[in-house]
Amino acid sequence: MSHHRTGGAGTVLVDGIATLVTNDPSLGKGALGEISDAALVIEDGRIAWAGARAAAPAADARVDAAGRCVIPGFVDSHSHIVFAGDRSREFAARMSGESYSAGGIRTTVAATRAASDAELEERARRFVREAHGQGTTTLEVKSGYGLTVEDERRCLEVASRVTDEVTFLGAHVVAPEYADDPDGYLDLVTGPMLDACAPLARWVDVFCERGAFDERASRRVLTAGMERGLLPRVHGNQLGEGPGVRLAVEVGAASVDHCTYLSAEDVEALAGAAERPEPTVATLLPGVDFSTRQTYPNARALIDAGALVALASDCNPGSCFTSSLAFCIAVAVRDMGMTPDEAVWAATRGGAMALRRTDVGHLAPGARADLTLLDAPNHLYLAYRPGVPQVAAVWKDGELVSGRP
Repeated sequence: MSHHRTGGAGTVLVDGIATLVTNDPSLGKGALGEISDAALVIEDGRIAWAGARAAAPAADARVDAAGRCVIPGFVDSHSHIVFAGDRSREFAARMSGESYSAGGIRTTVAATRAASDAELEERARRFVREAHGQGTTTLEVKSGYGLTVEDERRCLEVASRVTDEVTFLGAHVVAPEYADDPDGYLDLVTGPMLDACAPLARWVDVFCERGAFDERASRRVLTAGMERGLLPRVHGNQLGEGPGVRLAVEVGAASVDHCTYLSAEDVEALAGAAERPEPTVATLLPGVDFSTRQTYPNARALIDAGALVALASDCNPGSCFTSSLAFCIAVAVRDMGMTPDEAVWAATRGGAMALRRTDVGHLAPGARADLTLLDAPNHLYLAYRPGVPQVAAVWKDGELVSGRP
């Protein structure tokens, strides 16, 4: 992927910013740390300074935002972009009234196993470029479409070539050849598969859901992963109320993702987990509920209770084939009770917290220079103008990776 520096070596001043979202309340107004008529300085891939344009220091080069808005690059903490095959007809059938279950995953597994490493990597890189074009600068990528030791390992190798945030999800569903021996598959996942995959991943994940893995199996997967040095995250409470949220909070998972169906006790557990030094974040995936016609999660109840909320795409070929966090923000504001400010925070700082990252998701001095220039005067336009391309330019580590200012 070609990277173009904002201005070669030295410092780069980005000024003429109508609204700068820093996500640092000490730098500006409200939770988003909003600064009007702002500027920032990039040096060595980091933010060196951010503040009022009138106070900006001199720099070696200049980018004129021309009265537009700058936000932190989106942090997409949940995706499944290493796969082969196509499930567009399954989507069409679902839109015609067939219900969604996790069964379609097996279709993707067959196609992924048949694909070469080169094919998987070329497609994954295409999705990363697409995500950059949508304003995303940090992307978590899971395995889970191989379901053999060798195929899970090679999917993680592909993932590790396109991102630093790699998750082992051998416990996505039970592999088809183990349909009559789920415990045998569990032995494989927590033994030889984990041995092969742990060195390639940062995270271990499990689909704790009916039709996938129950609480006992899920706990075993997470415990085995943690014993190999992986950090836990959980798919939970997508298809109905269940043990996923409680299990995630119990093991200290960085996030529990979906949270579509929550009991009052689940909400209370997530609110309590938000107080911890290493909280468990409720990561909501509105694109999935849009694409499966499920109920939307009640973000308002979570936020009002004090839980931490992230928004992510869950880009995958079956239940949600979008990489657009702007779309997810618009849906979250329209249908999940979030304010535009809360949704933008959840897709940036919230996503960073779900990945236990302090270097992304905000634009305070010292943070990575991961920023998105919107063709809009402020961040409200992300929800205000749904479906309209508004990402003018995207920088990652101070280098232009999409668009032009």
